[in-house]
Amino acid sequence: MTLVHWIIPIRLVDLLEIGLVAYVLYKLYQLMRGTLAVQIFLGVMAIYLLQVIVTALDMTMLRRFFGALSEVAVLAVIILFQPEIRRLLVMVAQTPFLRRFVSAPVREEVIHEVCAAVAEMSRLRIGALIVFERSTGLRHYIETGTILNARISRELLLTIFYDKNPLHDGAVIIRNQVIAAARCILPVSTSMKLSPHLGLRHRAAVGITEQTDAFVVVVSEETGTISVAQQGELISNLTAAELRTLLIEALEARPAVEVEEETSMELPS
Repeated sequence: MTLVHWIIPIRLVDLLEIGLVAYVLYKLYQLMRGTLAVQIFLGVMAIYLLQVIVTALDMTMLRRFFGALSEVAVLAVIILFQPEIRRLLVMVAQTPFLRRFVSAPVREEVIHEVCAAVAEMSRLRIGALIVFERSTGLRHYIETGTILNARISRELLLTIFYDKNPLHDGAVIIRNQVIAAARCILPVSTSMKLSPHLGLRHRAAVGITEQTDAFVVVVSEETGTISVAQQGELISNLTAAELRTLLIEALEARPAVEVEEETSMELPS
């Protein structure tokens, strides 16, 4: 047998497959890092190793026991890793190619009004939590609050988050370029990567971005600090100008005239 027979032929598709598997494993690691899913994964691997040992030693009773467990293993994994699986699917949906078909461009005037309101709330140290819906629908969270369907304006946002207003406690959700609802309840993140000094407002901002592709703006009531959350990450200590840039990038904002022209071209004459 020559040396050639020992060489494993590698095709271009094999290299592509290796790259895709490595990428998926890396993304899964990023999703699970700093969460309880890491400990759960290690526990699952320990049980699997124990099953291999039991099978090798031909322990009849334990082998049957692990055999019964394997029948529900797939369902158990889906239940245990449900948050990470959801985040992975949301991450796939966030690719520019897919988002082009499910998200609409935002008018720049909307971002202007939001930035003006946030800058004023930061100066006055008024706490705020503003959620922008993107490709993932937020109907479930909108229904937990008070429906408004109101035009976005600096004055309205300041009024909603004024601490004597009954609507200030909760999140404002912006959908289809209007304030869909206020006083909405959001899921709170349990990530161990977050600072223990963060309050519920910031943890709720991260929590909604762990489960959806929403973009969230937060104003701290204690310090007036402006922060944004997306993809489970929190960026703090932003200026109004930096916030505007991030909003334009995240929401693919375009001038109102362009949006109106495109809409009129799509309508039948």
